[in-house]
Amino acid sequence: MIDRRAFVASTLAIAAAGRASAQTKEAATDDWAVARAIVARIQPPVFPVASFAITDYGAVTDASAHTAVAAAIDACAAAGGGRVVVPAGLWRMNGPVHLKSNVELHLERGATLRFGKPGEIELPIVPTRWEGTEVNGLSPLIYAHDCQNVAVTGPGTLDGQGGAGFRQWRGRQKGDKAELRRMGADGVPVDDRRFGDGHFLRPPFVQFFHCDNVLIDGPRFIDSPFWTIHPVYSRNITIRNVTVVSKHLNSDGVDPDSCEDVLIEHCRFDVSDDCIAIKSGRDRDGWRVARPTRNVVIRDCEMSTNVAGAIAIGSEMSGGAANVFAERLYVHRAKQAVYIKGNLERGGMVEQVYVRDLKVRRSDKLIDITTDYHGGRHGKAPPTYRGFTVERVSCADTGQALSIVGVSQAPVQDVLLRDITVGTATVPDTIAHTRDLRLDQVRINGLRLG
Repeated sequence: MIDRRAFVASTLAIAAAGRASAQTKEAATDDWAVARAIVARIQPPVFPVASFAITDYGAVTDASAHTAVAAAIDACAAAGGGRVVVPAGLWRMNGPVHLKSNVELHLERGATLRFGKPGEIELPIVPTRWEGTEVNGLSPLIYAHDCQNVAVTGPGTLDGQGGAGFRQWRGRQKGDKAELRRMGADGVPVDDRRFGDGHFLRPPFVQFFHCDNVLIDGPRFIDSPFWTIHPVYSRNITIRNVTVVSKHLNSDGVDPDSCEDVLIEHCRFDVSDDCIAIKSGRDRDGWRVARPTRNVVIRDCEMSTNVAGAIAIGSEMSGGAANVFAERLYVHRAKQAVYIKGNLERGGMVEQVYVRDLKVRRSDKLIDITTDYHGGRHGKAPPTYRGFTVERVSCADTGQALSIVGVSQAPVQDVLLRDITVGTATVPDTIAHTRDLRLDQVRINGLRLG
């Protein structure tokens, strides 16, 4: 049943954020001036020059380095901050990395931090958010909670070994997922939502939870157990020069979740889910928190996914999203190149989304805006979509060029598609329940649309 008070409170909070964003937009000379202002105020953290090598705290290559890594982090934090160095070599972990304020975890070239499979790794219960619902669940492999000035840097590799064990949990998570969904819908206190040992909710690879001033620069992430980089309730985030390779379902690349002031640039994704997905909570639990993701800039990235979106918003977007900018992206392959997804149970307001300079080699759908994602077809809380601009797009081949489908009670509003060229599309377009759609120089199969 829809919780009207939570839904209305969330909608009012998101609308207020939208009005503030609109005022910012009016003050700018153009929409992308807002993006430039976002980038200008995002400042990566700076750390003291002190260095703490894990080998100085007992790390050896023929045993778990977990205790040594934790000791180096503790020493670094106690000294006022600095860099914890993982030198070249293969370092095995039978526990998670829990970062602290003013600590930079740095993987040198040739370093691999490999986390154990289920049964080989102990993961304590920590506050987290799992597919949009708050929970006390298994710790992410790299985790920071209530921290300021934290980073993961360097050219080394982080190996989650997701395909070697955690992938099998997907087939065993149904009961836990349903129970957590019920708890969120019923408003069960978060302290009473505990899913630790004996449960099968897969942990994210990296999560910054309630953190400010976050930097991820340089590492290669492979074989994530679940979503790869998942900042939650965090601000002033820079993610750059990162490679994510993970080829099983739900291994999203980057999922900013109820975050603010986020820059993602110069990254490469080869995943079996969304490359980048903007999120903000699920259904009633998302309305309760009522915290949108806003002020996100994505640029100069290379993307490939065989089952999902290159750039996505949702589907867990009940807290809303605003001021999302994406530019200069190359998509080798995607099910959807631009994907905005919600359903009629989810609510949420998504507005002021701008995409430009997008090159797509192959997609199933080039632009897909839907209110009918995976059920919720008969719900009473449709999302609000408005204020989207997609321009300067070229696509060689797609199954469907445009799919923009709202519902009668909540049409998609104010969409501008400009300077879009699609070489071959099996289906040019499907447009329904859409208001104020403007087409300017849109060519599909050699024919001008609109």
